[in-house]
Amino acid sequence: MFNWLSLDIIYYPVSAIMWVWYKAFAFLLGPDNFFAWALSVMFLVFTLRAILYKPFVRQIRTTRQMQELQPQIKALQKKYGKDRQRMALEMQKLQKEHGFNPILGCLPMLAQIPVFLGLYHVLMSFNRTQTGIGRLGLSVEENRSLGNYVFSATDVGHFLDANLFGAPLGATMIQQHGLEAFTEFNRVSVIAVGVPFMVLAGIATYFNSRASVARQSPEAAANPQTAMMNKLALYVFPLGVVVGGPFLPLAVIMYWLANNIWTFGQQHYVFGKIEKEEEEKKAEDLERRSANAPAPGAKPKRARKAPVATDTGVEPTDGETDVVAQDGETDGVVGGPAAKPTGNGAAKPSAGQAASRTPRPGARPKKRKR
Repeated sequence: MFNWLSLDIIYYPVSAIMWVWYKAFAFLLGPDNFFAWALSVMFLVFTLRAILYKPFVRQIRTTRQMQELQPQIKALQKKYGKDRQRMALEMQKLQKEHGFNPILGCLPMLAQIPVFLGLYHVLMSFNRTQTGIGRLGLSVEENRSLGNYVFSATDVGHFLDANLFGAPLGATMIQQHGLEAFTEFNRVSVIAVGVPFMVLAGIATYFNSRASVARQSPEAAANPQTAMMNKLALYVFPLGVVVGGPFLPLAVIMYWLANNIWTFGQQHYVFGKIEKEEEEKKAEDLERRSANAPAPGAKPKRARKAPVATDTGVEPTDGETDVVAQDGETDGVVGGPAAKPTGNGAAKPSAGQAASRTPRPGARPKKRKR
């Protein structure tokens, strides 16, 4: 029975997706075929990663945006390094200005954790004769008479019967308990099948990490924290997959391999798409600037002012008109500035006319004739 207060909210969806793919491949290959179950696990991964495609794209864009903001972040660290509270406020302000949300960068990775745990629990629940999973210490008959979440009791029996040269999909390389639940178990076969998958999973993890590191900006790679995380991603994580492989069921190792294969292809596609968008945007900006710029060797166009009306009704000649450059600044006047009308309609004298009427130093002012 579904319990909203438990992790059934994870187990049932994971079980349902795997069940759909199992039924599809079992129709083609047979219900107890090893590859039908193996492919159902791998396509469970592909389905979940397809659902998480948009969050993954946001993660990539967030990572690239974080790299672009590194110079500004370094400037803030240099300026407010000793004042942590002010540093936090300035970082929030910077993130808000650029619409940057660091949580989006972690969302796809965090979403995969419950899926991995859910798959591990569902796979281990096929064999409940071993202690520690579900109802403890069931006999083989009891175990085969019970369903496993969405899977029926018949499906549970087919899973336990499926094996590749004596290597059951739900067995681990070092398993000691619950072996009687499988129709056939051969440890040498489990190791022979598991080791290649385990090594391939480690190699796929390394190449995924290498592709991510190679796309980092020089500023981001120079950061000490980023450099440490890069070393962990390149060497520690792949090694962890290889070291932890013997403790995991073969189906979980296949899950990890399929997940890394999908991630590698998806990264290549998404990064290529984003880089193409950025190149197109740069080309559009360059084309826009080229369209607005004057032709090489061409002189800037000059616009004339509208004719100024005078009280005599005579329009000024071309030599008395101000010439305005294209940038809006007044150019030099050929025949002197034109007279501007005053408020009462009389023409205001120009600067040259006003200078001619000014008396010379020491001269008596001339009297006007009445």
